[in-house]
Amino acid sequence: MADKDTENPGRRKFLKNTGIAAGGVVGGSLLGGFLTTQFTDNESTQKETENNESSFQQAQQFFYRPEDFAVLKAATERIFPKDKNGPGAIDLDVPYFIDRQLAGSWGMNAKDYRQAPFIKYEAVENVKGKEQESLPPNPQGAQGQDKKLETENQRHQSRLTRGDIFLEGIRKMNHVSQKRFETSFDKADKDQQIAIIKDIQKGTIAMNGVAAENFFILLRQATLEGAYSDPMHGGNKNMQGWKMKEFPGAQTSYANVIEQDEFADLKPVSLNNYQGH
Repeated sequence: MADKDTENPGRRKFLKNTGIAAGGVVGGSLLGGFLTTQFTDNESTQKETENNESSFQQAQQFFYRPEDFAVLKAATERIFPKDKNGPGAIDLDVPYFIDRQLAGSWGMNAKDYRQAPFIKYEAVENVKGKEQESLPPNPQGAQGQDKKLETENQRHQSRLTRGDIFLEGIRKMNHVSQKRFETSFDKADKDQQIAIIKDIQKGTIAMNGVAAENFFILLRQATLEGAYSDPMHGGNKNMQGWKMKEFPGAQTSYANVIEQDEFADLKPVSLNNYQGH
C-alpha cells in the first residue's frame, strides 16, 4: 500500500524540496544544487517581478481618506510631471512611496528631538480676505519667559509630525481649491493647481501648526525621493527614474567596466533583485 503522503504529487514535491534543504545543511554536498535551483527560479521570474513589483506596494497605509490621496497624487504630478523624458510622479508610484514613508518612523518623527519651545502658527484672514500667517513675535521659551527665536532653524519648530503636516497641507490645498475654483484640487486644471502650489511655496497660504513653505519643502523632498529611491521602498516603479538618469542602481561590482574609457551603459539593478521572492 502506497504511503498516503506520497500519493499526492504536491506533497511529494514538498517533501523532496525540504529533503534537499535538510541534506544540504547537514552534509554540504547538496546545498550548492539547492541554491543553484533557487537562483535559476529567481532569474526566470525576474522580468515578471519587475513588471509587477509596484503592485504589492499599492496599498495605502497612511491616507485613509480617498480624497486626501487624490490631492497628493495631483500635487506630486505637478512637482514631477510626465514629459518627453519619461514618466511622472504618478506613473513612478511616488504617491505610494510617500504614503509608506508617512506610515513609518519618518512620518511620526520617531528619531527627532521633540521638545518645546515651538513656534505657534495660526491661520487668519486679513482685511482683504486673503489668507496670511499669524506668528507671535515672542514665543514662550523653555523657562517660561518670552524668548524671541531668530535662528534659521526656527521655521522647523512645529508640534506637528511630518504625517500631521502632510494631512494639514493636503487638506489646505483642497480647501483653497474649493474656495477659489469651486472644485477639488485633483480636479482643478493644471494652471490652477500650479497657482496653489506656488502660493504654498511662497507661504502666502496660512496653515495651522506649520509654515506653508515648510510643507512645500517636505512635499518636494518626498516627491523627488520617491522618483529616485530604490524601488524596494515603494517608488521609482520599474526603475524608470534611474533609467531616465542612466543611473546603474545597486550594482554588486564595477570590476568589469572600471577600466573602460567609454561610458558603460549598465542596466539598473534594484536591491529587490538580491532578495528571494
